[in-house]
Amino acid sequence: MDSEIIEEENHSIRILLKGTDRASVNALRRTMIGDTPKMAIHRIRFTQATTEEDGIIWETVGPIPDEIVAHRLAMIPIPSEGAEFHLPEECPNCADMVESQRGCPMCEIIYRCMVRGEPEGRAVKARDLEVLGDLQFSIPEEFQDITITKLYKGQMIDFIARANKGHGRDHVKWQPVAGITFYARQHAVLNDKKAAKILWGLDLSIKEKDFGKNGRMEDIFLVDQMKKDLLHVGPSTDHGRDFGDAITLEDVPGEFILQYESDGAMNPKTIFEHATQILSSRLDNISADLDIVL
Repeated sequence: MDSEIIEEENHSIRILLKGTDRASVNALRRTMIGDTPKMAIHRIRFTQATTEEDGIIWETVGPIPDEIVAHRLAMIPIPSEGAEFHLPEECPNCADMVESQRGCPMCEIIYRCMVRGEPEGRAVKARDLEVLGDLQFSIPEEFQDITITKLYKGQMIDFIARANKGHGRDHVKWQPVAGITFYARQHAVLNDKKAAKILWGLDLSIKEKDFGKNGRMEDIFLVDQMKKDLLHVGPSTDHGRDFGDAITLEDVPGEFILQYESDGAMNPKTIFEHATQILSSRLDNISADLDIVL
């Protein structure tokens, strides 16, 4: 399988895959969803307390139950690049411990949050999570405005949150990608120049000259726009009967376009590289097992 990044912007990416088939691309897609690990908040210890200062009683209560707060924390993107964290069950320091006692700098990031409410209301946001350790694992600036809860006078929240690496197959909070899909790469073919004039007459994006001398359009971005333009002359439109199959789309054998978005914890290119390594290793193991059996 050969790959080529055709578009990458912010957290989204499109990759052209060549010399492959649908089964292989789908296996890669499933690997990215369920088997490519990332960091996410997994354990939270809420402090329950009541204090009095300057005549004001402060209690660790709020409008949202702790379970909902924990769910919101779990979905905040945690930086998963910059250091090689181990899965807790594979950590050299923690593998032999019971699950509740696992956690060390090699497999865990710890955050602390202590916020008090205000008379007009104080929104507790992701920026209030203070990382205990390397500052490179602070919540990225673009996600710091994610709201966790809101507190008023007399209310406060105090907790320790622990993030560790996991797989999307175990919980969606460890899924590094969103909106992942793939489709066959297509070429547009100009079959009937006379009938195609109906489309040119609408003065949309694509013109006859874009097809070149051989009447084929192969550029990925032009084909994408062609698909949008064809919606104006499809079977359900007033022009559908006269336009017919003046322009058709043909699948390119063995070529597919994979597109997805990162949740922000990892660079989309990094996710692709990890997934291909994981899938390749798994297929090598299967091949080795078959050689033994056969």
